[in-house]
Amino acid sequence: MNYGISSLSIIPVRKEPSEKSEMVTQILYGEHFEIREQMVGWSNIKLAYDGYEGWIDSKMITPLTPRTWNKIERSPFAVTGDIFAIIPVNEEQNLMLTAGSTLPVWRPYKKEFSVNKEKYKLNGEVFYGELKDPRNIAIKQALKYFNAPYLWGGRSPFGIDCSGFTQVIYKMIGIKIPRDAGEQVKHGMALSFVDEAEPGDLAFFDDEEGNIVHVGIIWKRNKIIHASGKVRIDNVDQFGIFNVDTKRYTHKMRVMKKIIQSNGTS
Repeated sequence: MNYGISSLSIIPVRKEPSEKSEMVTQILYGEHFEIREQMVGWSNIKLAYDGYEGWIDSKMITPLTPRTWNKIERSPFAVTGDIFAIIPVNEEQNLMLTAGSTLPVWRPYKKEFSVNKEKYKLNGEVFYGELKDPRNIAIKQALKYFNAPYLWGGRSPFGIDCSGFTQVIYKMIGIKIPRDAGEQVKHGMALSFVDEAEPGDLAFFDDEEGNIVHVGIIWKRNKIIHASGKVRIDNVDQFGIFNVDTKRYTHKMRVMKKIIQSNGTS
């Protein structure tokens, strides 16, 4: 088995091995993956974080040895919190990290992480270990994405979809959930009433066939943060999402889920 890691800010993952193919997700900086199949110019990968599979341009891969893979797997999990972070590599080059990027082999006492043999310093906001107030952190981070444009398959402030948004926010508070809303809905405890929801809980919405097609993050009473056209704040009740601009319901409520427990674990 071959392994790789993203040493780029964002790597698009395609459904098929073609630049014209649909982008199904993105790999953020520091996320590592298995290389399952290779063909001319393309590699089929499986992300270690969420098991998502797809095709990426082989030129974008930074190879990992099995030893480095194992070292990353054993190291503390650390994630960037700043919406953007610039890290100098040398006098001529910088790394740009978006919120939710992984910092492999994070050493908190040195504020340092490493990719293969290269070490980098980061003085910005980093989340790792058990967090004291994960709900407050989730909302604080979610609001940083306000007005970020919607992008199918996106997971960054440059463009993000509804389930990419919820997944990355939960990643920052140390809770791993699947990539797609239809899988995210299978996690957590269902709530009976909107009034039971707390900041950071997830709300899921379906279509006329009962398919989960949308997800958002409950903020305060009857408010939801979600990616629809852009990351926005709308009203929410037992019927669904009420768009504050168009003054109409846009998404039909299916269920609300409590995934964050009182101690911050899932």
